[in-house]
Amino acid sequence: MKEVNIAPSLILTWVISYGCLRAARDNQRFVVESIHSRNSGEIAVVVSTTRLHNIAGKYTGKDDPVMLVRVQGAFPATGEVLSPFNIGHLVAGFMRGSHTGPLMPVKRNSSISYFDGPPVVSCLAFCVHNGTFTEPADAFDHPYWDHIRDKVARKATDIREQGFSGAAMLPYSELEYGGIVEKMEKLDTQFKVTG
Repeated sequence: MKEVNIAPSLILTWVISYGCLRAARDNQRFVVESIHSRNSGEIAVVVSTTRLHNIAGKYTGKDDPVMLVRVQGAFPATGEVLSPFNIGHLVAGFMRGSHTGPLMPVKRNSSISYFDGPPVVSCLAFCVHNGTFTEPADAFDHPYWDHIRDKVARKATDIREQGFSGAAMLPYSELEYGGIVEKMEKLDTQFKVTG
């Protein structure tokens, strides 16, 4: 068996990354508000809001955040930033905020489908030229993303076919609207624990 030397910095990077992955597994528990460059301390990513949907125990409004991501140079390449949107991650916010659905990358100003979803994300890319922003480019307005949208549409159809059951539904703690929770509280009084 050959001995392999692994640099301590590589082990530390793996431990930190694994720790982040463990925290990210519970989307409803942890939120990343910003990411700073390890080398320069500059902000690489920042979001405008995190979790507004349930303040003071009741629904208070949409939580549709804006995210700013710096790319190129000392930051990731544009393709590295866009790559995760190939997946169609299952997220909260589908069908009145009570269902789980795949996140669909859409062109700017796209409308929502007939079944109030799937959850969507759009991306405008700007360059800074002589200290001024250029006109935006629509990062998801490319034929490649049509294929991804088709894939996400299939995933959305599959999970919607689950109806009001299991993984298709958000837990009570994540519902954007309180109607279901209120109705279930009333219904709870009609049940008896037996045995």
